[in-house]
Amino acid sequence: MNFLILFVTNSILLGIGLAMDAFSVSIANALNEPEMKIPRMSLIAGCYAFFQFIMPVAGWVCVHTIAQIFTSFQKFIPWIALILLLYIGGKMLWESFHDEESDDSSEIKKLTFVLLIVQGVATSIDALSVGFTIADYNFSSALAASIIIAAVTFAICITGLKIGKTVGTRLSGKAEILGGLILIGIGIEIFVRGVFFAS
Repeated sequence: MNFLILFVTNSILLGIGLAMDAFSVSIANALNEPEMKIPRMSLIAGCYAFFQFIMPVAGWVCVHTIAQIFTSFQKFIPWIALILLLYIGGKMLWESFHDEESDDSSEIKKLTFVLLIVQGVATSIDALSVGFTIADYNFSSALAASIIIAAVTFAICITGLKIGKTVGTRLSGKAEILGGLILIGIGIEIFVRGVFFAS
């Protein structure tokens, strides 16, 4: 019973830690789309939760199969996240300034499915490393931990989307600029943490 409580608590804490980037990106997305409806919010949060589920499982599988290759790949994780988020954030900034030059500024740029997938990968790719953290688990335990991480991520991202919607409504046309800056900031933070503070 004590092991179960410890297991669930550890998984929840892992989920909270891993979901912070997705939380910030959720705020950025909702800033840009303050009229977002609940089904769309659920889709976005569900996408992030899916990747936060699949990455630790993939990491666990890599540790138990191709550990040497996976260890070599790990050093590229911060670079991949940086490039993806700089691209998305930079695109948002460019579009916001480009739209200001045109007369049609009322059109809301919605997050496309492709960009959503890219965001999902970028914000969860560091969760591959969790495969090392849960390497001592058997597969069913690793799967259960990943499900808990995904559930926590979903709840946190829904919260982020609600916060972003509230703030986005008040910011009007400046929301896309703030959203782009947030994404770029997250990319830099993941890069710095992964390159300079990796243990």
